[in-house]
Amino acid sequence: MPPERISACLIVQDEQEHISAALESVAFCDETIVVDGGSSDKTVEIARAAGALVIENHWPGFAAQRNVALDAAGGDWVLELDADERVSPALRRSIQALVERSPRAEESMAVCALRNRFLGGLLGPSAKYPAYRSRIFRRGAYRHDETRAVHEGVEPHERPFVLDGDLEHELAGTLNEALVDTLRYARLESLHVDRPATLRAALVGVALRPAAKLAYRTLVDGGWRDGWRGMLKISLDAGTDALVWILSIKRGRRGEAGTEGEERKLTREGHFGRRPVGPPKVVALSADGAPRRVAERWLDGLRAEGLDVTLVSPVGGAQAWEPRARVETAAQGDAERDDLPRVGAGVPLQPLERLSPLGAIRALEIETQLRTIDAVVTVGRRARIVGMLLPQTLRPRIAGLDVSLEPQKAAELIQGSLARR
Repeated sequence: MPPERISACLIVQDEQEHISAALESVAFCDETIVVDGGSSDKTVEIARAAGALVIENHWPGFAAQRNVALDAAGGDWVLELDADERVSPALRRSIQALVERSPRAEESMAVCALRNRFLGGLLGPSAKYPAYRSRIFRRGAYRHDETRAVHEGVEPHERPFVLDGDLEHELAGTLNEALVDTLRYARLESLHVDRPATLRAALVGVALRPAAKLAYRTLVDGGWRDGWRGMLKISLDAGTDALVWILSIKRGRRGEAGTEGEERKLTREGHFGRRPVGPPKVVALSADGAPRRVAERWLDGLRAEGLDVTLVSPVGGAQAWEPRARVETAAQGDAERDDLPRVGAGVPLQPLERLSPLGAIRALEIETQLRTIDAVVTVGRRARIVGMLLPQTLRPRIAGLDVSLEPQKAAELIQGSLARR
């Protein structure tokens, strides 16, 4: 069969300072689509001179503009990026290996790590690096939700393939640029947040949650290791959260999006988070030995019922796993499509160096980045103790769900519980 083709899709506006480097980094793609929202500088001229197909379309919003680019693409795969992002050489090789091997229709999504450069320096834990993003997918498999003003990225329908290398992002070059971005995104995110109904809810949104985020990102994530840049980035992110709720309170009943009906459509979820699609995802957290074997058998049963599953556990002193795809091996056609190690009959495994709260937090954060987790189940006494120390956001629960349930009944319970949410 002929090799599959890939289309690079960019949406831009007044990006003459950044677009040349972005286009150069995707020169390996079979075609480049640039949708310009009405630039007043030389962005369009630079893009055309680089050989890109340029579509000029008055700015309709992030999601709608990305869909314009998708509709113009002709490749089997689509790579989405912004003008201030660059495909690293390692990521380029990984993408090429993915699209050049024998086509496999079941593979529709690949994710890559986003590496932020902020005020002249690279960020690590303060920006949750590696922060996985769904930027490479089969054309026609996904579209962007046009009801969203921001955070328009697509959610994988199944476990995505994890690519090696980084998508390098020039987050902000100056403090003024960082502050402008903070205000702009807070305004957009506030359109997806219901106005707090009580004074207590307002205080939680404006003060308590941002303070907790600042402490968590600094201490638990280890953001302090990135120095003053990292602490400034975390502070701005926490400030964005507070500003979102302040703006939602200020907006009152009538939103910046237009009519009350338009605002209700935007805020129907009460938050601007991700919208899960596809089969439910269940993660089991267990100790090594007998608990791991119990969890493995149970997850394999859920997998047979059509659920997305992962086991997080120490296995025989295995080193902690960083989810980097072995695409060079996979390109030979011998390897499993999934980049995760596997146990038993094929349950994806994310091994821990040891079962500890910090190790579990890191593993579950990575799993959440790859695909939204619907339920976490602890197996064994030690795992239950560790589970009690995890943030609630990293341990979603479904009442009555336990490894003692037969996989078929567990799957029915999960599906029913999620349908009622």
